[in-house]
Amino acid sequence: MTEEERKEKLQEEKAKEYDASQIQVLEGLEAVRKRPGMYIGSTSSQGLHHLVWEIIDNGIDEALAGFADEINVTVEEDNSITVKDNGRGIPVDIQKKTGRPALETVFTVLHAGGKFGGGGYKVSGGLHGVGASVVNALSTNLDVKVMREDDENVYGMDFKLGKVATSMTVVGKCPRHEHGTIVHFKPDPDIFTETTTYDINVLTKRIRELAFLNKGLKITIDDKRQEEPTHEEFHYAGGIKHYIEFLNKGKEVIFPEPIYVEGEQNGITVEVALQYTNDFHSNLLSFTNNIHTYEGGTHESGFKTALTRVINDYGRKSGLIKENDANLSGEDVREGLTAVVSIKHPNPQFEGQTKTKLGNSDARKVTDKLFSETFNKFMLENPTVAKQIVEKGLLAAKARIAAKRAREVTRKKNGLEISNLPGKLADNTSKDPEISELFIVEGDSAGGSAKQGRSRLTQAILPIRGKILNVEKATIDRILANEEIRSLFTALGTGFGEEFDVSKANYHKLIIMTDADVDGAHIRTLLLTLIYRFMKPMLDAGYVYIAQPPLYQVRQGKMIKYIDSDEELNDVLGSLPPSPKPVIQRYKGLGEMDAEQLWETTMNPENRRLLRVELSDAEEANEVFEMLMGDHVGPRRQFIEDNATFVNNLDV
Repeated sequence: MTEEERKEKLQEEKAKEYDASQIQVLEGLEAVRKRPGMYIGSTSSQGLHHLVWEIIDNGIDEALAGFADEINVTVEEDNSITVKDNGRGIPVDIQKKTGRPALETVFTVLHAGGKFGGGGYKVSGGLHGVGASVVNALSTNLDVKVMREDDENVYGMDFKLGKVATSMTVVGKCPRHEHGTIVHFKPDPDIFTETTTYDINVLTKRIRELAFLNKGLKITIDDKRQEEPTHEEFHYAGGIKHYIEFLNKGKEVIFPEPIYVEGEQNGITVEVALQYTNDFHSNLLSFTNNIHTYEGGTHESGFKTALTRVINDYGRKSGLIKENDANLSGEDVREGLTAVVSIKHPNPQFEGQTKTKLGNSDARKVTDKLFSETFNKFMLENPTVAKQIVEKGLLAAKARIAAKRAREVTRKKNGLEISNLPGKLADNTSKDPEISELFIVEGDSAGGSAKQGRSRLTQAILPIRGKILNVEKATIDRILANEEIRSLFTALGTGFGEEFDVSKANYHKLIIMTDADVDGAHIRTLLLTLIYRFMKPMLDAGYVYIAQPPLYQVRQGKMIKYIDSDEELNDVLGSLPPSPKPVIQRYKGLGEMDAEQLWETTMNPENRRLLRVELSDAEEANEVFEMLMGDHVGPRRQFIEDNATFVNNLDV
């Protein structure tokens, strides 16, 4: 047999192997258990909490339809979850297509429910629409009880691993006026291998957010895992208007009452609330059907366009913007703005990398029209406040023009060679951003050690002297006039502000390496504030890290160990033989390490430990940065007093 004939025969045999017997059909909810990430994003803590959102969303849908006004969430002692709503109760009659009770169908068939054109809901929350059946599939056990109005029976069903354990039956009696659904489930540890422990802070934050977004809806959360069980209740008659007050707590506001707009057109409901503060930064949150659209979208674009147009029109008509002056930009009119844009759309179309960007073109038109009409009326009826808003925009415009000149420096190719920068960049030789790392190092001494000890191929070093500018308290022109901040943007190659483009980053690891003392922590906080405010896409991409240098070196004879904490030091000392006497060195600064030690402990990818900075909660981070780095002393003092007891080994 020739080589060609042998290859041909081999191909024929392979072709025969691929037949119908190899096509796997996953029955019922087996597909969900086989590929859970397709349905809930991941099987990490995020996916675990997503199960709760899916069940809460069903109660929210009843509230949006006008049939419920209360949802109760309970974390049971065994980390299972109970969600109760006072909606109509899931139907219990026979579903024609399946021949089974509708209650069973909802929990065992994907995409079964009142959200798919059956007339059950005009608008529904939830991003995937897979809801109850997916939660059932990914739980070791789930039980559900239903009370239907004008029916004194309580109907119940039990499931195990997504399959019916007990068929629907009458499990009790209730007053005829009672109605609602109670779902209790326990996540499957074989699916959620990372953790099955619910984080009460994550649950509480989202539940508070849902209460803000659905005015009049009361949502409670109980945690029975504590020695003394906790109970919190969220109920906001003013909806997102109260959300703005919550976000602006502790800030100096330009006008006391947030502006609130509500309207409906073509089946789309639009709510907007906004308020201006004396901050230099904006905080704009947008939602569609209660989903946080982190990447914005058409509704957000419509709001921004209307805001800019109305403020410019008022500025022209009132003479505040002179005839020969340019219009205020969108960036100008959003300085100091806190706003929430929430729409309810009957058929939302999401796009973007994380499917949290709204794509419906009609949402842009409706949001623009409804908001601009009401906001324009507000400006005309409140000339004093309107003047303050325009004047704040004019000040922002002046700072923007001044900053434009400073920004030009960061665009120059030879910017990396600027000789008068206090910290001079030592670049790496590789031009591949994926393997390139930029270390921001505190002090010339540590910078020198880092430059000598680094891997020149992949590691660039940018030393900085002392504490950089606190950007939370500075205008944009002052920020860009700061040489060390400019040098960082120049090194990154990303541009600045609205021109920031993370795809142009020269390094896919930005590593903050500061001393393990109070000053080092302060410098790290200042850098993180800068990154959060002006390089947030770096955080979103997962490019920002904090180096973890050791606190101690312990030497005994030829043995050398690097220690990260006092507890570990005590453990190591307790395990050493009595002699010779160990020598302990406490590293108060990176500069105390020579190049070899710094490489071995903090920079060598094989040994080092890096903490990646993530923003799973952007709003909370925003609040913390404003509190720690802003102008108001009171909240900062309170934070220090509340947390002082948790601080150990303070270096003074």
